[in-house]
Amino acid sequence: MMIRMKLLIVSDIHANLEALQAVLRESHDELWVLGDLVNYGPNPSEVVELIRSHASLVIQGNHDYAIGNGSDPRCSNAFREMARATQEYTEPLLDADQRAFLRGLPRTAARTIDGRRFFLCHATPAEPLFKYCLAEPAQWAPEIGGLQADILLAGHTHLPFTMNLEKLRIVNPGSVGQPKHGAPMACYALWDDGRLSLQSCHYPVEDTVKKIRSLPVPMGIRKQLAAVLFSGFLPDRSGQLAL
Repeated sequence: MMIRMKLLIVSDIHANLEALQAVLRESHDELWVLGDLVNYGPNPSEVVELIRSHASLVIQGNHDYAIGNGSDPRCSNAFREMARATQEYTEPLLDADQRAFLRGLPRTAARTIDGRRFFLCHATPAEPLFKYCLAEPAQWAPEIGGLQADILLAGHTHLPFTMNLEKLRIVNPGSVGQPKHGAPMACYALWDDGRLSLQSCHYPVEDTVKKIRSLPVPMGIRKQLAAVLFSGFLPDRSGQLAL
């Protein structure tokens, strides 16, 4: 007999406590996290502890790896300076146990729910931490060869999408804490009794931005981080906002 299961699937929280709390109000049986708990946002310790206490399954993102190991997250050029500055802020706020937790997260995971095989990664199956693949079949085709799964769950780009490729369904829930799809709303996915859907919800973004404006990082970094949260777009080098 099949058991009804409601999965809450999230990614790219980036230390945004208010956004995570809003998403967790969605009823669910299990919480699955596709990485990047930390960096960019003001509450890394609180987010790590909330995920540790609530999640059934957590995999490692590039920022989790970087904070856990004191290394380069190798993020996109538009965010490189923001990542460096906020990493210097984030690392001292996490104790040794929290950093060990991030460092020890698995890079991929596989689960079977009601006969459906799920494969989880932060970026892609072939390059779990760093590679960016948008919602384009030509980009994903080389990444999924030989993958034994029905549904591939991935994050990293902060852009929600669902796409069928061959016999595989690829789903990116978007970003909880730093959405880049053009709206200041926390994004997530739901698997509910065999149906998978993309969702989003409002959260008090002004509260998060108020914290960001008080961070001990350069003023220009604070302005960029705030602009990303308010707009749902990423800033280009001219100071304008571009996807």
